[in-house]
Amino acid sequence: MARGAGGTSFVRVCDSLTCMESLPEGCCDLVYIDPPFATGKARMVAAARGGRSGFEDRWVGGLKSYLAFMHPRLEECRRVLARHGTLYVHLDWRAAHYVRVQLDTIFGSDHFLNEIIWHYRSGGVSKRWFGRKHDTILMYARQRGSHRFNQIREGLFRTEGLRYEAGGRPYKSTQRGRLYFDAKGPALTDVWDIPFLSTVSSERTGWPTQKPIALVERMIRASTKPGDLVADFFCGSGTTLLAAKQLGRRWLGCDISAKAVAIARRRLRSCFKSTSSRGPSHTRP
Repeated sequence: MARGAGGTSFVRVCDSLTCMESLPEGCCDLVYIDPPFATGKARMVAAARGGRSGFEDRWVGGLKSYLAFMHPRLEECRRVLARHGTLYVHLDWRAAHYVRVQLDTIFGSDHFLNEIIWHYRSGGVSKRWFGRKHDTILMYARQRGSHRFNQIREGLFRTEGLRYEAGGRPYKSTQRGRLYFDAKGPALTDVWDIPFLSTVSSERTGWPTQKPIALVERMIRASTKPGDLVADFFCGSGTTLLAAKQLGRRWLGCDISAKAVAIARRRLRSCFKSTSSRGPSHTRP
């Protein structure tokens, strides 16, 4: 157990369902989960001192067994969300469409917000179909209309003839006069181009399904405010918890793998030491 921003935060070795059942209803402002993808394979990497670490993503009974595993956990995700809370479920082409049906049943299809496409480039292409280079992140509100959402603007406008005033405000000349654009950049859409973690990335921890911190930061910035509680019940190497800590949010997480939790704790300790050495800092919304 460790102290987080504005309250008690923790990461522990525990089954996701057991962890969620121990929490009070409506306690989380955001839940992000990156569960097994129903690959039918073992997700393993070589450990630093020999052996292998990771987890089994094989399901006796196939997809039916996987969905039976997911359903009570998705129900608990909804229960622990605050009225203004948001759920993000990270999957790929294998099970995203099946889990979306589950979520429509649990949350109600009218509480669906987005199907976010995380597009990336990575090695390997197929000669028999288009390269599968995206994941799907399903976004649901506990109560649509009451949920928190902070519009994010970043990047560059992709339009011909764009000019800038002396103060930096972008505009385009039209027959009706100047058409102005937001100086902060275009509003983010539901397709996110964020680089995949390369094998030599400084973020790499050795955990087989580790995601870029920039990916999770974007969700936290969009759906929470400083001091909110961010939860990840398949926390793996602790990327969500680290992102929450760096953005001034409280955090909690669990994973069934003791190896994953050890990695997460090490990253968080390093973050705490770094923060302490720099002194107080401001947080982004």
